Amino acid sequence: MSAWIEMISDEKADARLRASLDRARTPHGTVDNVMRVHSLRPATMDGHVTLYRACLHDDGNTIPEWFQEVIASYVSTLNSCPYSFANHWANARHLIGDTAKADRIEFALRARKPEDAFEGQKLAALRYTKKLTLHPGTMQEPDVTALRDAGWSDGEILEINQIVGYFCYANRLLNGLGVTTDGDVVGYYADS
Repeated sequence: MSAWIEMISDEKADARLRASLDRARTPHGTVDNVMRVHSLRPATMDGHVTLYRACLHDDGNTIPEWFQEVIASYVSTLNSCPYSFANHWANARHLIGDTAKADRIEFALRARKPEDAFEGQKLAALRYTKKLTLHPGTMQEPDVTALRDAGWSDGEILEINQIVGYFCYANRLLNGLGVTTDGDVVGYYADS
């Protein structure tokens, strides 16, 4: 079982759901459980696909893809979401392309000590990520000012904010419905 609620297969999907499933297909041609879990309410699947692609796969984003995936992985670690961590850490590891560096970063993220692998601009982003993920009601303007002072543009600050917000949403969706990676192709670059 890959979730605690029913998920409709491609074969049993009506025309409305089929259109949503087709829109949610990965580069592998599959529909990951994170999207299929919406199959009883295709409208939420449509919204989820749009938000996900805008946060992580939009050509207008300027933060390096590997670091976007690191932020996603850190949020997923902080939220104890094995599904998102498995997928997005696989992506980050692939994009980093250096096993020793990736191992060091993974260890630091899992230990919740990003300062063991990052400094400067990237560490500032991960500190913001942790605070927004774990203590959203305590955020203040100086939290954003610290990002700007570290060298992030306002557009990039928005990107960081949206990745954190998206993964807090997705982690709660996945954890709250018991969604697993059973049957998924793990990682966007799995066939690379």
